[in-house]
Amino acid sequence: MEHHADVISLTGVVRVYEGGQRALDGLTFTVPAGSICGFIGLNGAGKSTTIRIISGLEESDGGVVEVLGERVPFQDPAVKRKMGFVLDDPFYFDWLSAREYLVWIGRMEGLGATESARRTDELLDVLSLPGDEGQLIRTFSTGMKKKVSLAAAIIHAPELLILDEPLEAVDAASARYIRDVLLSLARRGSTIFLTSHALDTVQRFCTDLRIIHRGRIVLSCPTNQLAQAARSVLGDATEGNLEDLFLRLVTGDAEHPRLSYV
Repeated sequence: MEHHADVISLTGVVRVYEGGQRALDGLTFTVPAGSICGFIGLNGAGKSTTIRIISGLEESDGGVVEVLGERVPFQDPAVKRKMGFVLDDPFYFDWLSAREYLVWIGRMEGLGATESARRTDELLDVLSLPGDEGQLIRTFSTGMKKKVSLAAAIIHAPELLILDEPLEAVDAASARYIRDVLLSLARRGSTIFLTSHALDTVQRFCTDLRIIHRGRIVLSCPTNQLAQAARSVLGDATEGNLEDLFLRLVTGDAEHPRLSYV
């Protein structure tokens, strides 16, 4: 597997939506090869916009985006085959069974028929998904569909995996299986870039952290330096809790409005 020092690099990226809404405001950060990078922020901070731009699904209004050593938008379609995606609004051919869909995805990603079928059966087993042709994806729960999306994203063992809320709506057992799969991918050299609102999971699972607020990065550090970062922001008494640090950085510890009747 080919490696790049920084698998993702954004410099001064700007995205302005209709009406002047500035989703990204000079966004600058990198993601090192082989890392599991947690990209966290409040709703509306710019996470999904960033992921769509990195994925080549949306254009920025300024700045430079490089992924796997290539400038975005990609000129070489082969770059996309090195990537896997679970986006915020995934698309399925939901009239297919999970087995039919995954075998087809594997073939589209360049796997031979036998290998695609073999990997599909492994993924169905590991993620506890039904492969019966009588059970169509359209009948699946939200969590099951999320697992189908993940299986489709990793069937070709991508160099870079981009995940928008991969554990949302997934039960506890499946979440554990998914984390194990992602750790296995990282150990073999894949880079994983993910968003999540589950800050405790991010702190335990990710090797690197990037916090985005109002379209800018407000914290960038390896997870093992979180305690040091927290002390510099919160004071010497802190134990390096990500939730406390996150809330201080994105709210400034402002007084939160309260309901009058509770």
